Amino acid sequence: MADFDRLSVTREDGVATVAFDDVENRNALDLTVADELVTAATTLGEDPAVRCIVLTHSGDFFGTGADLTAFDGEESDAILLRRLAGRLHEAVQQFHDCETPVVGGLDGVAAGAGFSLAIMPDLLLVSDEARLEYAYPRIGLTGDGGSTFFLPRLVGLRAAKEIVLLDEPIGPERARDLGLATEVVPAADFEVRLAELASQVADGPTEALGRTTALLTESFDRNLAGQLAAETDAIATAAHTEDYRRGLAAFFGEDEPDFVGH
Repeated sequence: MADFDRLSVTREDGVATVAFDDVENRNALDLTVADELVTAATTLGEDPAVRCIVLTHSGDFFGTGADLTAFDGEESDAILLRRLAGRLHEAVQQFHDCETPVVGGLDGVAAGAGFSLAIMPDLLLVSDEARLEYAYPRIGLTGDGGSTFFLPRLVGLRAAKEIVLLDEPIGPERARDLGLATEVVPAADFEVRLAELASQVADGPTEALGRTTALLTESFDRNLAGQLAAETDAIATAAHTEDYRRGLAAFFGEDEPDFVGH
């Protein structure tokens, strides 16, 4: 595994945890962080031993968006923005395409690109001290990091436009009610519950779970016939896995299935 300066990447019992770990800079995004995200997403997504990826953070900030100290407000900023967005988007695409379930953990503030990355995972656990902020309009910019893709899919088009146009902070309860967050827990219980959630996902049939979440996301871009064809291909492919054999044997036996992730 590569060395990381701005991320903390650990593995335990099939769970790989990727934590933004630049507390002094409030986990702001620059090209170094984006490059490390690409490396983490690519490496972990290709590792068959990884059955769940956790995306979380150290400190009070999941992320505060781009490191604005690198910009001067001139049109030439477009060059850096294009490079930064392009690299960030490569990381988002890698996380999305790897079909390993991703669990997000937010125990602080996620704004700008941090907002985008926080809503990307398949599940998002938030503490009662968490806050989501779209934030892009505050500096006259449009959303990136997949925010305009995931947001309407999670909350619906009308609510997505409200979030973008009004740009008001979203607290934990409202995030859950909107569909941005999966669960809210007290901050004191956050780390334990995040580990429990990741372990529960990691114990499942990884390939089947990953492919099913991909089918759900891709369904927005297909008609019914196309989706049914994709489902047929996916379920037939899943029948070749060891987890299918174990699941079927457990169904006719007395024990719970002991899935191995492939």
